[in-house]
Amino acid sequence: MVPYSYYIDKFLNYIEMEKNYSIHTCKNYKQDLKEFEKFLKNNEEVDIKEIDYFILRKFLSLLNKKNLNKRTVSRKISTLKSFFKFLLRERILKNNPAVSLIYPRLDKPLPKFLTEDQVKKILKLPDTNKLLGLRDKAILEFLYSTGARVSEMVSLKKDNLDLIGGVVKVTGKGRKERLLPLGEPAIESIRNYLSSRQDNQRALFLNKNNKQLGDRGVRLIISKYIKNAALSLDVSPHVFRHSFATHLLNHGADLRSVQELLGHSSISTTQIYTHISLDSLKKMYQKTHPRAR
Repeated sequence: MVPYSYYIDKFLNYIEMEKNYSIHTCKNYKQDLKEFEKFLKNNEEVDIKEIDYFILRKFLSLLNKKNLNKRTVSRKISTLKSFFKFLLRERILKNNPAVSLIYPRLDKPLPKFLTEDQVKKILKLPDTNKLLGLRDKAILEFLYSTGARVSEMVSLKKDNLDLIGGVVKVTGKGRKERLLPLGEPAIESIRNYLSSRQDNQRALFLNKNNKQLGDRGVRLIISKYIKNAALSLDVSPHVFRHSFATHLLNHGADLRSVQELLGHSSISTTQIYTHISLDSLKKMYQKTHPRAR
């Protein structure tokens, strides 16, 4: 019997090399499939060709007992569907036992965002008399100017920038590249930061040890300035991305353009920001219209 791990490695190689999935996605897929492998070993391991819908349902039932949130369960189902679809495509299986698995109904929480006044307040906080303050200012201006994902920003090299043309090339999910415009405040802040550096590093943003800044470092930077601005908000590093999209729509940008800027493959993902914008419009209406109440 061919070990289950052989098929996992074969699948992971496929999604990494041929499908260009991100390292983070591949890591999650591997974790999910290893968990399923452990389940099989604990329940009289069967040949992969003998796995059926009922075995998969038994695995999902076990997950439900762990009180995992719906998004985590949904991701694990997605992993199983992709894995068995791959095995079917490779003609290792004649039928896909995961095809009938049903995703749990997910609640769609609205992403948190900052008001325009809150953004302005935060952007004034970094101490631009110091190198790290110049860096922080450039990071905050960059995120708000482009709406880029933090993962897209921390992987940037200096040669990804065209400060004269006012654009930056980022690599998003699925390793898809896109050009994003840079506003003048962001261009000026980045210029000030780069001109103050005395190193030969290619990375655009560096930590205090002159190494490429990572996601965790950006999270700490954003949390620091949220706290310094006396804002009692529990936000992710994506808060500037969410604010970018919301403010564009509030000022009349069309949904398709915002979709392109955010790098969303489906416009349905972008549409969540229209709910935020509508909600803010309703609050403004209720507050200001003489006949609203």
